[in-house]
Amino acid sequence: MKQVTIIGGGIAGIGAARALLDKTNNVKVTVITKDTFYLAGPSRPLLLTGEQKYERIIRGYELLREKYKDRLDIRFGLVDKIDPAERKVSYKETPTKPEEGEIGYDYLIIAPGVVYDGSNIEGYKKHWHKIANVYDPGRIDTLRHRIWSVKEGNVIVYAPPMPYRCAPAPSETTMLLHTVLKHRGVRNKVNVIHVDANDKPQPPVIADIVKTIFEENGIELITNRQITEIGEDYIVLDNGEKLGYAVLSLLEPNRAPSFIKEAGLGDKWVEVRSPQNLKTIRYDDILAAGDAAKLPFPKNQEIAYESSLYAANNILEDLGEGEPYSVQYAFLGWAYLGNPEGRLETLSLKFGLNFTTKPPKPTKDPELRQEYTKAKDQWEQAYLKNLFEY
Repeated sequence: MKQVTIIGGGIAGIGAARALLDKTNNVKVTVITKDTFYLAGPSRPLLLTGEQKYERIIRGYELLREKYKDRLDIRFGLVDKIDPAERKVSYKETPTKPEEGEIGYDYLIIAPGVVYDGSNIEGYKKHWHKIANVYDPGRIDTLRHRIWSVKEGNVIVYAPPMPYRCAPAPSETTMLLHTVLKHRGVRNKVNVIHVDANDKPQPPVIADIVKTIFEENGIELITNRQITEIGEDYIVLDNGEKLGYAVLSLLEPNRAPSFIKEAGLGDKWVEVRSPQNLKTIRYDDILAAGDAAKLPFPKNQEIAYESSLYAANNILEDLGEGEPYSVQYAFLGWAYLGNPEGRLETLSLKFGLNFTTKPPKPTKDPELRQEYTKAKDQWEQAYLKNLFEY
């Protein structure tokens, strides 16, 4: 029986674990994850308006562990080192679980997600408490409190250079903040500014619609500008422009955890052989999936899951185990674009990208619909049910 160790208990990590366990009895899987729970990502922006609740998108690992019994082990800790020569992973205890140790592997799948790293921004460490966004649970709550309290001034949303997790999330944040301010009756006293380090709001397939909606709702869009400094109540852009803020929703640049670079598996992301062959460049027994893998695609939930199936297929092929999973890189998504009238009934835009064609084939429906918001919720709940058993 082969030992497969997986770093990360999110969509890619659990997706790969289940794909292997469902296909063969000849593997034992150990997942090392930093939290005792998983918090789904796609609908987190709706926590700002109250249209989503934490209890609907949090899942534990208990039922998953019970399903596979002795074939699946879940360990809680922060991975700090990979030793490819000795085939070992070391991890440290977390505040919730006083556990640490090391585990060997026959195969290692690296799927830890991303690290939000604003260390290159002057003032970031000193003024971290001023920053909020829709990515981390605590900072979502902070942003929600601030946007429901602010009465005047600038609200600034920042999107870093691509690639970063969930391309439309900054634009979604901007429109949902606008919606809350409009709902509260203070929008005319609060300026909303969207600063984007890219040449247009992401993803590019819906940029034209997003820009039009920003313009129609009095949202200032600044593109091709990065934040270089954060102060107590101001930011500075790379052209020297200084903007004051009452609320700052900043997404830091993304990178993979440091242990990946230290193990020689890639600089900023894990270097893999191809989108379909997720073995690392140097090692046949180490693979990567999800956001930490260097793939020529957006970092989102569907791509993360599809990459987990490719990683499972690579291992199953080595083991000579059955038919591979049928999978291709393509996704259909929905972007929340708030409610221009201030109703807490978010409208969404549907779009997709099919990476099986060259160039990738984009699709979109320019009509904003509340039914798309509901469709996104059903899609997310289906993922949670399929992966976590409830």
